[in-house]
Amino acid sequence: MSSPIPGLQPRCFALVPAAGIGARSGADRPKQYVPIAGRPMILHTLAALSRVDPLVATLVVLAPHDTQFENAVPEFRGARAWIARCGGETRAVSVANGLRELQAHGAQPHDWVLVHDAARCLVQPRWIEKLIAACRDDAVGGLLALPVADTLKQAGHGRAVGTVDRSGKWAAQTPQMFRLGMLQDALAQAGDEVTDEASAIEALGHQPLLVEAALENLKVTWPSDFSLAERLLRSRT
Repeated sequence: MSSPIPGLQPRCFALVPAAGIGARSGADRPKQYVPIAGRPMILHTLAALSRVDPLVATLVVLAPHDTQFENAVPEFRGARAWIARCGGETRAVSVANGLRELQAHGAQPHDWVLVHDAARCLVQPRWIEKLIAACRDDAVGGLLALPVADTLKQAGHGRAVGTVDRSGKWAAQTPQMFRLGMLQDALAQAGDEVTDEASAIEALGHQPLLVEAALENLKVTWPSDFSLAERLLRSRT
């Protein structure tokens, strides 16, 4: 585990993997560029991150062949706005490549990295600041998450074949906040198929902090999610 350098305050960086196409969304383009409430989904996400003062910068990891980002999000510019076309076939590869890019920009192993889904476009700065405050002095780091309220069913061939005990279960969200060096080690050992950063950290034997979040911090995944996100975003104006 990376230890802070005495006398040097760890910094916070955001990393947004945005190299996927969102096949489950049913959209005619990568889902991060689908308009919601009049703006591309990813623009809502990046606008929220830009209002989080503790963040030194936000790095967006794009697919190498992405030609849409600059036209879709011309507002993403300036000293705190970084882009790298180094995305991979999986989220884990994109994040690992993004961590190396952050290092190229001067990030150190003891610095914090907040990995956030581009598709969680309803995130609010105060939720991110809550995560930073909770994790900044933690030995491991943590993630936004929500206790599971629904009854959980085990499925088999389209039918419920059992009921899963929901006690103690949380639905993971993002951002997920870990030190750059620890997260690099975790992803290198966990492999390319891990679906979130916390699971890689857990595989190292650590226990990430669960920071209760809002149900509204949903991940736009299915076709019906777009209209829900639209209504929620418009309700804020």
